[in-house]
This record gives sequence, structure tokens and C-alpha cells, in this order.
Amino acid sequence: MTKTAYLSIGSNLGDRVANCLEAIRLLRETPFVSIHKVSSLYETEPVGYAKQGDFINCVVEVETTLNAEMLLDLCLNIENTIGRAGTFKLGPRIIDIDILLYGSEIINRESKIAKQRLTIPHPYMHERRFVLAPLSEIAAEVIHPLLKKDIRTLLDELNDKKKVRRLCHSSIDI
Repeated sequence: MTKTAYLSIGSNLGDRVANCLEAIRLLRETPFVSIHKVSSLYETEPVGYAKQGDFINCVVEVETTLNAEMLLDLCLNIENTIGRAGTFKLGPRIIDIDILLYGSEIINRESKIAKQRLTIPHPYMHERRFVLAPLSEIAAEVIHPLLKKDIRTLLDELNDKKKVRRLCHSSIDI
């Protein structure tokens, strides 16, 4: 069965744009995953630990036959391939790929495949402008399964004042 999932991609080390584009390329080349939409690239202030460079972020809509745990494992494998060098939680990183939404499913359990916690919808997505701005660009009417509000409304109600600047409209070949 095919599911629509939304993935957040971000980088603030090295060639940030190239890192994000490489993640998209690797997703595109993965069997059982089809990219349908890619948001514009956004330059965003870091959240949490402020003494680091700005991020490049985007959101990708995919159709997949992978279950949520397999999709999480794929995201972790792509991070490792590109060179995830996460120094500490919310610290600088070469690449970060998070599952924001997986259909309308609500999941909160340990992943036996990825060997880490799988929480969908992403527990902080509704608090972060760097997620909601690009997500709203490609999926404004999608409903958050827990909050029962569409993404546009969540963005409009957001108190996060962090800088989020669209660099360019998406011209990424999907």
C-alpha cells in the first residue's frame, strides 16, 4: 500500500545546498520511493544551540510503499552515506532528514529496524518555522493528525520568530 510522507531535509556544515540536493538525489534513486514535490530551499536560523551557522532546509513529499520503520531506516542510511556528523542534539550537522508525516498515521514506538524512537508526526514540527514554511509551500492543506489543523493554519499561528528566508523557488528536477 502506498503512503504519502513528508520529509524535512537540512544541513549547516560544508556545502549546505549540495548536501540537501544529494539527499534528494539519493531519495530519488531509491526503489519504493517516488518524489512528488520539493519545496524551495530556505536559509534558516538554528534552533536550540545558537552558536552555529544557519541551515539550508527544504521539505520533500514522497510516495512510498515502505512502512514507517523502513522509511526511517532509509533516512538514516542516506544521512550516513552523505556523512552525518551530528556533534550533539540540535548541534551542527552535514545532513539531517526527519519524517514529518506518514499519511495520517500516529506512531510512537521504538523502531526495531532503525533501533531508535519513531515518533510521527514529528513531535516538534508544529513549533518550528523552518519546517512549517517549506511544508506549507507544498502541502498547506494537509491536516496534522494530532492537532487537527492544516499546515497553513499552524504556520499562521506560530510564535517562532526565527529567521526563515526562501532562497529560491524549487527548480529541483524531480
